[in-house]
Amino acid sequence: MYRRSLLNVATVCLLLSALQARADTVTSIPPSVATPDVVETSRGRFEFKDGAPTEATAKALYDQHDFAFAYRAFMDTMRGVSIRALRRGMEDMGVKKNEVMVFTELMDAKSLFLTPNADTIYVMGWLDLSDGPVVIESPPEFLGIVQDAWFHWVTDMGSPGPDRGLGGKYLIVPPGYTGELPQGGYFIAHAKTNGILWFGRSFLKDGRDPKPSVDLIKTHTKVYPFEPGGVGTSIASFLAGTARLGKITEPPATVFHEGSGKVMNTLPPNDWSYFELLNQVVQSEPATALDVELMGPIAALGIVKGKPFAPDERMKGIMTDAVAVANAASRNLLMNPRDPDWFYYPDSSWYNMLFESGYEFETPIPEITAEGAKPFPPTGYRQMDARTTFFYGITGITPAMAMRLTGVGSQYLITARDADKKYFDGSKTYRVKLPKSIPEANFWSLTVYDNQTRSMLDTPQRYPRAGSQSYPSPAAEAEADGTTTVYFSPTQPDGVGRGNWIQTMPQKGWFVCLRLYSPLEHFFDKSWRISEIELVE
Repeated sequence: MYRRSLLNVATVCLLLSALQARADTVTSIPPSVATPDVVETSRGRFEFKDGAPTEATAKALYDQHDFAFAYRAFMDTMRGVSIRALRRGMEDMGVKKNEVMVFTELMDAKSLFLTPNADTIYVMGWLDLSDGPVVIESPPEFLGIVQDAWFHWVTDMGSPGPDRGLGGKYLIVPPGYTGELPQGGYFIAHAKTNGILWFGRSFLKDGRDPKPSVDLIKTHTKVYPFEPGGVGTSIASFLAGTARLGKITEPPATVFHEGSGKVMNTLPPNDWSYFELLNQVVQSEPATALDVELMGPIAALGIVKGKPFAPDERMKGIMTDAVAVANAASRNLLMNPRDPDWFYYPDSSWYNMLFESGYEFETPIPEITAEGAKPFPPTGYRQMDARTTFFYGITGITPAMAMRLTGVGSQYLITARDADKKYFDGSKTYRVKLPKSIPEANFWSLTVYDNQTRSMLDTPQRYPRAGSQSYPSPAAEAEADGTTTVYFSPTQPDGVGRGNWIQTMPQKGWFVCLRLYSPLEHFFDKSWRISEIELVE
């Protein structure tokens, strides 16, 4: 009996020892996975009791959580809000769906547009595909694009498009359309949204007269609803029972609006109204028009298809704060890019992110060789800074903007800093030199933009540009060695011709864009290089 008792005691001791050892093992949590009772961060002090947040911490973390959603919503949807703002600007000028705005005397600095040019004739309009496909008849000698409501590329028109500059009929088809489509006669493009914005440019005749191109635009440009079973449907398909026959009627006359000299605002807002405009896009488009991952942060803010958007004062305050920070971050990316691969030349301030990111901000622009185009393999990731920078400062995205093909389209370089890497001062004088044999088969230009609006700088010149065309201001003149020098200053420097001077404004910061229309090989191989912009005084 005594021995049995001793055995029982020993067994109990062993069990207790094992349990204690197990308890010690269970409570030994690696520091890397533990949340301490006090967490000090740049976002504030967060307190927990054995992993559970205090009431104050929970509130602060939800504020931070919602701020992050609102910040990301701005970054991810700026493009859609930009398209909506552009449409709203046209609507404010009386432009209805299927109508067209033409800038017969070019676009000037009175209206707010993201980095337009003052060299070509702009043509633009908006469509609503809710009632079915719409036809755009593109004029000859045109350079145009069709964008959906989230600023996705739908198709090119004109020189980079399938009509290759001869003009043609483009049939824009809405999402989910199951009706009849023509067998021929149209270039068919399927859109993911009902809201569509299209625009394009035509060149001046001989670089000095817009009228012939305007006449061509107004003669050939037409926008009208598609008639199923009409042009493009054969009698044979009707007899085979695969199509019905519709009316062959003359489309209604297209209404044209004048854009030159008009004061209109097409810029996306950077205050609380940003989210109101974003809600308009969400409500008017299919819920699946944008990637679900991108729609997630928007929905977390209460912007959901088919539901009222009515944030409380707390959420409205957080979103207002977030859009201010996101706007500031976007502006910093545009004015102060940090990716060294964006800069076109070594130790230069001239940049263009599209060579590295491509038009989808994912894969670099294909190389062009004697054997043809050599696409790069997909990177598998979105270049977020490139996308934000582009849509914060520019309107319109297409593969035609991101190619190394000579003699087609146009290429761009932007700079916001001088040769000493300082921002431009509107009260000072600067100059830039373009070496001889400027690499363009059509024409070149420099255009100055207001830092604040990213629109053309509004000065008494009206058209803040210099270039090889003699309209709307005199052509820039080259020096005896073939070099062309352009000056930027509030007043015209002594001895400098009008065509070689772009006016700036004291107290106004600015940046500049070089455009090469139909660029040549010595731009792409970088054997030609524009100088950095130097401070003169």
